[in-house]
Amino acid sequence: MNTSFYIARRYLFSKKATNAINVISAISMVGVFVGSAALIVILSVFNGFEEVVLKMFNTLSPHIMISPQQGKSFDPKMPYFNALRADESIYSYTEVLSENALLKYNDKQSVSMIKGVSGDYLKNESLDSITIEGQFVLENRSGYRVLIGSAIQTYLMVNISDPFNELQVFSPKKGSKGNALNPADDFNMLGIPVGGVFEVQQDFDNVAIVPLAFARQLFDEPSRVSSIEINLVPGADIDSFKKTIKDSIGDRFEVKDRIEQNKVLYNILGSEKWAVYIILTFILIIAIFNIIGSMTMLVIDKLKDIAILSSLGAGKKLIKRIFFLEGMMITMTGCIGGLALGFAFCFLQKQFGFFKMSQENLVIANAYPVAFKAMDFVLVFLTVGVFSFVASALSASLSVKRINYLNKDL
Repeated sequence: MNTSFYIARRYLFSKKATNAINVISAISMVGVFVGSAALIVILSVFNGFEEVVLKMFNTLSPHIMISPQQGKSFDPKMPYFNALRADESIYSYTEVLSENALLKYNDKQSVSMIKGVSGDYLKNESLDSITIEGQFVLENRSGYRVLIGSAIQTYLMVNISDPFNELQVFSPKKGSKGNALNPADDFNMLGIPVGGVFEVQQDFDNVAIVPLAFARQLFDEPSRVSSIEINLVPGADIDSFKKTIKDSIGDRFEVKDRIEQNKVLYNILGSEKWAVYIILTFILIIAIFNIIGSMTMLVIDKLKDIAILSSLGAGKKLIKRIFFLEGMMITMTGCIGGLALGFAFCFLQKQFGFFKMSQENLVIANAYPVAFKAMDFVLVFLTVGVFSFVASALSASLSVKRINYLNKDL
């Protein structure tokens, strides 16, 4: 066994002459223990919230979205798109026509996005998970239906249980120059019953989803679309599929995956997680650098042992290595224990949901969500390891200097 490791291990568990040394060492270890546990718990909770939020957003965000680089619409019957529709990797191929329109319900009105979608849109089985009232259907025996976001329902005070009160939708007629006598003649006006209400997030909840045929009639657009939304079959390589499309259609179209569609959301989630990690890391660093005081007192306590080792031929490098390993043992023991505690805490929370949020939420579960990522455990371990190495090396160097200083006094 390595001599320095053997002696350092003996010092770790041996009884010290001064009880304060044990107390300071214990405080250093507990500080790292608590800091590591807190860091892994916080990161795991952020992962849980990230999964929940992205799951909700991805319900309405397709794997791939194709839109024109210039202008608002394009012809979806181009030869390339006709061939693309038949690709076996595609699970759903949705043509979308979207534009802002004026919505009116009773005496209230609001400008919102109208999104007309083709039949493949309803292949998304997770749409029911964001529906808070009614059903996510766009057509039944009685005719077309509109699905509105919760923000629209709240502002217009829509009652979906009232079958006799339709949502009125107004859109300017194409080519209209303004009718001074009757301005209403310059607008297309269609009524449509509300079939259900969905809730995801504010940006999505101000959208009304209608059948594509209804949108074409409203916007006077018989053939063109605003975008094409594609979802792939499970196991398909999204990045490769996206690259193939971009290489085929050139620069005339934008081809975006989910991250690019929700770039702001992904940036916010990532920046919040890193901000919390940095803050807790600073707290962890303070706990780690307590080891310097512990090592200094240990040197004083073990002066006789060091003198004996020196008389037996032990050099400064061996003595420095002993105290370096001692410091690493204290901090890394706390780190491994903290990671184990954090894992156990998160596992129990994930299984039993002991800690609840302040109130019931109709979209996500009431218990705080938790998700594990192996890289988080590696990140915490490496973070503690790096700063422990610095603190231990610094304390070992100071300890040797302290030995020389005490020897001169003696």
